[in-house]
Order: sequence, then structure tokens, then C-alpha cells
Amino acid sequence: MYVCRSFGVLLSPRRLLGSLRRLFYIRPTSIFFPQTRNSSSITTVKEREKLRETMNSVITGNFKPAFFPSQLSKNSARFLFRPFTTLVFTRSLTAKVRAFVETKPTAPIVVEKEESGGGSGSGSCGLACPICYNPLTVISDSPIYVGSTVGSNLQCNTCKKTYSGTQTHLDLVASSGSKQYDESMPLATELFRTPVVSFLYERGWRQNFVFGGFPGPEKEFDMAKNYLKRVLGGKIVDASCGSGMFTRLFAKSGLFSQVIALDYSENMLRQCYEFIEQDENFPKEKVTLVRADISRLPFESSSIDAVHAGAALHCWPSPSTAVAEISRVLRPGGVFVATTYIVDGPFTFLPFVNTFRQNMMGIAGSYFAVSERELEDLCRTCGLVGFTCMRNGPFVMISARKRSS
Repeated sequence: MYVCRSFGVLLSPRRLLGSLRRLFYIRPTSIFFPQTRNSSSITTVKEREKLRETMNSVITGNFKPAFFPSQLSKNSARFLFRPFTTLVFTRSLTAKVRAFVETKPTAPIVVEKEESGGGSGSGSCGLACPICYNPLTVISDSPIYVGSTVGSNLQCNTCKKTYSGTQTHLDLVASSGSKQYDESMPLATELFRTPVVSFLYERGWRQNFVFGGFPGPEKEFDMAKNYLKRVLGGKIVDASCGSGMFTRLFAKSGLFSQVIALDYSENMLRQCYEFIEQDENFPKEKVTLVRADISRLPFESSSIDAVHAGAALHCWPSPSTAVAEISRVLRPGGVFVATTYIVDGPFTFLPFVNTFRQNMMGIAGSYFAVSERELEDLCRTCGLVGFTCMRNGPFVMISARKRSS
């Protein structure tokens, strides 16, 4: 049977068995299994060895070199009658394993060092107009790092709009400077703009996140660093920074040349400023506090190395708009890391549950993911690749990067 599978039309099984039986006067099982100990015709080791050599010479003489090697080893008969599929499978598996081992990891991104946005005097500051996305220039002598933004003025040379800074932060929302116009944000966003929630956020509010699986700021920071290894030394934005827990950790770690703490809440930025002022050895020259809308980031396209958003994605009114903006400002190969909740369970597959969730998100202005695939699809549709995530109950940390050019 194996001879026919491997060598096709050379000999039929019946004719082959008949020829070999007449030649050696033995049973067919002795031919296919020459090492068997039950053969009555072969009684000594020498006779068995002589039989193998005779078989090798006869078989190799009958087969053409195109189908069989010209020089065979002592175990040629065993090789001849081995199933052909075994050889093909072994060779294929070896090739796959070899390809996996030899795959080289993606080389780290070389981050070009730029001057920090904390410089004084006229010139580029690394920020952009939230209206036209063209660079802003400093038109005053005040530096723009934390604690020195009061009196700072930045101007867009394209739309000629001027943005000013307060004692605590730079105001770079699109409606900055308006006197008559005012607009309110969704409930979830307005809640964090209140002085009470801003004061309590780091004094008990954030600590309750452990019941949702959040391991704590320090542990989350260590987890985020693993995703950010490829962009160390660059510029990072701590989006929706709140009172600045991760902003302070990033700045004091020295892993990045500049840290931009960004939030829409003025009171959260004031709390961030106060915590920084209380730390005597804090590197203020590396940090800039900016009030901005996550859906209208005040940065040039492809100018940021990393964006971090801790426990924030579920608070954004439109996560797709926000992630699209993050994708726009990231450099090729830049990294986006975020933590949020996943509200999954046995009832999430019911049709009315998804409709109820959509209605609640419209009223509250917050977003709740129901699966990891939903978050992956969000990143993919916004131009990010390499999605990964880690779960701990409802808690999830996701990471994606902008495609390298």
C-alpha cells in the first residue's frame, strides 16, 4: 500500500508481494517489517542483515533514480516503506517553527529630542491652535511650564487668535476668550468640573476604583510603562489627567522629556497644580498644564510620542472622535494606552440591553464598552494597530499604536 502511495504506477501491491515471496520464500509481513522477531524463516542476526542488504540491492536496482536516491543507508528499506505523509508533515512543521523563531521584534522607535515647551520668549512652544491646528507661538516673556503660565500669551499666526494662561494652566479650548457664548458639556463631563468632585477625586473617589478591578495608580503606572517602552524619552500627553496622579508619576520617573497634563475641567487642573506645588522636588520645568477638549486636541498632527488616558475613556462624550484625534496627533509608531471599564455579562447579548445602553450613554454622556472586541474595533477604525489588552474583572488596560510610515 505504501509503495503505491509513494511511487504510483511502478508496481501493483499484488505483483510486488508475489515477486518478493518467490524471491525470498518468506511471508509478506517479513518484507514490510524486516525487524520482526516472529519470522520463522529468519533465525539469526546475520541472516536478517543479509536479507536487508539483498532487499536494498534489489529494490534500488528496480526503482529509477528520479524516485529513489542512488545511495541508500542500512535503513533504506525502513525509509522506503515509511508513509509519505509523515515526511511532508514533519518538514512543514519544522518550517513553521523556524519562521516563528527567526522573526525579529519590531525595532524601537528612535525619538528625536525636541526642546521642551517650557522655554521662554518668542518662538514655537510645541502647541497648536485647536481651531486650525497650526503651531502657536509665545508672544510674551513668561514661560509656559507649571507655575509660570500666568500672563502667558500664545498666538496662532493663521487665524490670529490669542490664547492666554492663568496661574494654574493654559486655556486652549476652541471657545477660549468668548464673552457671550457658553456651552455645557454632557453630565459626566460637567460632574468632574465641579469643585467638590475635583477636591474629592484623589481624596477617596479614585480609591474606590479597586472594587472595579483597578489595581491602583502605582501598579497601573508600572503596567503602562511596559507598553510605552518603545517611545521613552519623547513627549507624552496625560489625557483627562484629573488631579494629576499619573502626571506626577510620569514627570518624576524621568522617562519622558516633556509631560503635558490635559483636562477639560478647570478645577481638576487647579487640584493638579496644588499637588505639584506641595512637592518640593518636583521637576516643574518638564510639565505643562493645559485645558483642552479631548475631541479637539491643541497639538500639530504627528507631534506626540505617547498618549495616556487613565480611567477616562468611559467619560468621553464621543470616544470615536477622541481616539481619532489621538491617532491624528501621534507620531508614526506612537503609542496610546488607556484604562477603562468593560460592562460584560450574560445579558449583554440581549437586543434590548444594547438599546438601553445607547439611550443611557446619550443621556449621561458617558461610554461603557461591553467587550474587548468593541474596544479593538474602536482603535482599528480610528487608524490604530497592534491592539492589546489586559483584564482584571471589569478593569481593562488597552494599548494600540499608530501605524509606522
